Amino acid sequence: MARTGSGVLLCRRNIRLDSFLKRNTERTVYERIRAYEPCVVISETVNKVYMHVVLSDERVYLAEYPPRTLTTAVTFRRVRDIELVNDLPDFLSGKDRERCQHIRITYVTEKPAAKGRDWLRRDGRAGLPPVSPQSRRNSHYPTITHTSEGYPALSEEVTEEVHVSKPTRSASCPNSETLGLLKVPHPPTQPPSTPPSLYSPASSPTSPLSPSDHRLDWKTEPGQVPRRIGSVLSRLLRRDCVDSREEKEAELHLYAVSQTSRLYFHLQSSWNSYIIRSTLLLDPLYRRRCSALSDSSPGKQLPAISWERTAHLFGQLSSELLEDGISMESLYLLLQELRTAAHRNIALRRVFWRSSEVCVFLVQTLEESLHGCQSLSGVYTADQLLLSTLIVQTLAVMFRETEVEPARLNLLSAKKGALASSMLLALICNPEIQTQNQGSPIDCELQALLSEYLDAACSLLFELLLLGYEASRCSSADNFLSVGWILRVLQPHPHLLSLIGYQAQQVVQVLSDPQESVLSPVQSVLLFQRCRLLLACLQYNSQLGQHLRAHFREEFRYFVKLSCAEEKLPAHYPISQPTLRRVEQILNLILHR
Repeated sequence: MARTGSGVLLCRRNIRLDSFLKRNTERTVYERIRAYEPCVVISETVNKVYMHVVLSDERVYLAEYPPRTLTTAVTFRRVRDIELVNDLPDFLSGKDRERCQHIRITYVTEKPAAKGRDWLRRDGRAGLPPVSPQSRRNSHYPTITHTSEGYPALSEEVTEEVHVSKPTRSASCPNSETLGLLKVPHPPTQPPSTPPSLYSPASSPTSPLSPSDHRLDWKTEPGQVPRRIGSVLSRLLRRDCVDSREEKEAELHLYAVSQTSRLYFHLQSSWNSYIIRSTLLLDPLYRRRCSALSDSSPGKQLPAISWERTAHLFGQLSSELLEDGISMESLYLLLQELRTAAHRNIALRRVFWRSSEVCVFLVQTLEESLHGCQSLSGVYTADQLLLSTLIVQTLAVMFRETEVEPARLNLLSAKKGALASSMLLALICNPEIQTQNQGSPIDCELQALLSEYLDAACSLLFELLLLGYEASRCSSADNFLSVGWILRVLQPHPHLLSLIGYQAQQVVQVLSDPQESVLSPVQSVLLFQRCRLLLACLQYNSQLGQHLRAHFREEFRYFVKLSCAEEKLPAHYPISQPTLRRVEQILNLILHR
């Protein structure tokens, strides 16, 4: 899938479906549709129906064939796993049966809380208000409906027909630009009640007691429950309501009848992007960085910048960056502006890859800054580390959600991957810093700056590995940027083993440190990225895998426990479960091979 500057789909374009999506979705949603493919769909309410699968940043949609309505099949908030199944479906025959790609999406649904309060009301306890009819109407009950063409629309969490006209906040990704909202083709139905934001204190059923909860207040009116007892009852009531909404697993099966289908990669990539973005958005500082709100008009969003305006502004910034004799201070400030704008504007990230000059300039500047002076003096300076960290962070942001931009792959694979090779080798540095004054305040500052750089380097390596996973699953001979190729490029670097060892040591330290009770959203995302990096080394490069087993087997055996990892990764972080699965995979590969 690719788009022109205006967002029109180019590769494998279905004109009828594309026209339908453009007419019936908001512009911000249409421009962020990543891919669509025809598939045979099997779910709890759809059985072997040939449909369009439409993929956006937050949801998997289904549309009839030909398209008449658009329904939500599953939201990435509910997804637990996406995997390829090696089987031959019985309902297909001939070549279709042999070349079919079976994708299984495992997700969770939520049972309605129908009996959450009955146990209290049966005893006739005072002070507990009855459930009003309005609250019943607002309850989150899944329903099964049928479209006018006879296709069953899936249940509220499985597939709901989308007729929402006003943007609402997503519980785990409060970014209005990523919501899957449609224009209203006819009068809207009443939307389901929105759960509280995950980072809101009110959403936690186990929030700590307030000071008043620890005091008994006997000055109550007749028939009222004392404050102490009331607080206990309210906690029990909340716990009972949570228990009554037990989650159950469900599956969505997509059968792509094409050997060249890239739907699986797009699903994995979109899911990774979603869990990273929605987890980071739980961090207040990251939310402010990505916010597109005007300081002069609190609560009002700035109008969307057109593609043409974005390209013009990027051109102006690029010309300033590429000026001869630019000072380090000016360069740093311009890169800060570029990074902040890229966080907020996905169109800017796509424009970035369509102009090779800035990317090449950043890679060359990184190489000169991090390795030029250091190779002569043997030490890093604070200015070197600050500028190098900003460059690597900027490059990592540019990779986010730009998988469908063909210019990115063309640029990185040109001249047999010359730019990709330069980027990989430029970001590797010696994690063991050398200073003349060990233990001094300057030394501590440099250690902190180096740690920040190594975190950024891990994030960029993670993005490059995602690019490699796409190539590894692609049958095209032109796409050689596989995970194995990336690791082979890095293997001769003298500091690679030290860097990989540092990343492994950080995983061990984070998961075994008793003082680090709960990881922050940013720490959780970094742990996920480090685990993916270690898994790539263990699965795709024998030398790196052998190094990790030889030097870190005992650390992982005695200090890394899944039970401890579960305590450190809050359950409401979207990235927690995928990270736990990666930790389990690493333990199996290091300890049992």
